[in-house]
Amino acid sequence: MKTIKTLLSASIISLSLASASSGAHTMEASANAQLEHAVASEHRSAANKMRDQYRHPQQTLEFFGFEPSMTVVEITPGGGWYTEILAPALKGKGKLIGAHYPDTGEDNYYSNSRKNLVKKLASHEMFSEVELSNFVPKKASELAPAGTADMVLTFRNLHNWGEEGVSQVFIDAFKALKTGGILGVVEHRLPKGATASDMNSGYVSMEKTIAQAEAAGFTLIASSEVNANTKDKASYEKGVWTLPPSLALKDKDREKYLAIGESDRMTLKFAKVAK
Repeated sequence: MKTIKTLLSASIISLSLASASSGAHTMEASANAQLEHAVASEHRSAANKMRDQYRHPQQTLEFFGFEPSMTVVEITPGGGWYTEILAPALKGKGKLIGAHYPDTGEDNYYSNSRKNLVKKLASHEMFSEVELSNFVPKKASELAPAGTADMVLTFRNLHNWGEEGVSQVFIDAFKALKTGGILGVVEHRLPKGATASDMNSGYVSMEKTIAQAEAAGFTLIASSEVNANTKDKASYEKGVWTLPPSLALKDKDREKYLAIGESDRMTLKFAKVAK
């Protein structure tokens, strides 16, 4: 009798574990399906979709642990390339906050960028739930209310902010995140041992980036080569902007740079770990 009870108990436990595993798998598949649908959606322009081969948006967001129920902060959405994916992927379940340059009423890049983003968000119903916060480079900014974000993301922005600005934005991200929250960073990667100026070339040291994030309190938990490009040697007349999509040299060696493709990029996943 004891043997039968033991076997029955073991069977129940096994079924429970299988059921839990199946449930977790279903939730993951559902999240991936929602993200996959957003990436493939017809609202994205053909030009934006063409860049998926270099930016790998679905694989990148899955690596960061993206889920459609999260509160996600995207720092400086710019033209909204990733916003076109994140907004529908989060709509109805989570929240997307675009932490962008404020409109100060001046006729400059920052104010005009904010105006253009607001116009884009008003252009389609899929953006109707997106919220905006103010991000000012090199100054303390509230990307989201303290301790409310599950994920903060920045794509190819660090080179714009300088060392001081990067250190500050990592501090801001740490404050915005919940304990256990994720900071996801994608940036043009400076080769080890290279002496080119990070800010002039557009390429940034991965080692320095990790050190700056750790100084802000983060723990590096994983890195990925999903956005790597071994063809990129990171040594060009006009820095990273020599490569597509900028093609700063215009028709000069155009086919050569198109063949290289977009830059080699580091993809880093940090966490706000409880101390």
